Amino acid sequence: MDLGRNVTVSGGFAVQEGLDWLLDIPKETMVWRPRNMELYFEVEDFDAFLEKLAAYPEVEQVHPPKKHEWQQRVARIFDPDGHIIEIGESMKVIAQRYLRMGCSVEETAQIIQHLAEFVESCLREVTPNP
Repeated sequence: MDLGRNVTVSGGFAVQEGLDWLLDIPKETMVWRPRNMELYFEVEDFDAFLEKLAAYPEVEQVHPPKKHEWQQRVARIFDPDGHIIEIGESMKVIAQRYLRMGCSVEETAQIIQHLAEFVESCLREVTPNP
């Protein structure tokens, strides 16, 4: 799936450009440091993840949890070597939330900035065929 700055290929591997923009970190702080890339994971229950993270106050956060304009909530933390790990709410879960709220496929696609085909696949899981 090609979303411009982010391209996801088979197997869930993705390449992200403009990490400084995404992280809201000055670009010059990313050169020649561990912060020049991030490892990304998605979770189905973001609130449960935040509760688990709160149990480990020694984990350094890049920034407090935030919500992107495409409605995905994310948290970013540093591993012990200073590499960035992003944990994001599953885009499937976000799409299904808007569909359950009564938004159409087209409205949901616009809100979450994903292709309608992706949202349609999420809709099939919300309302499976009998």
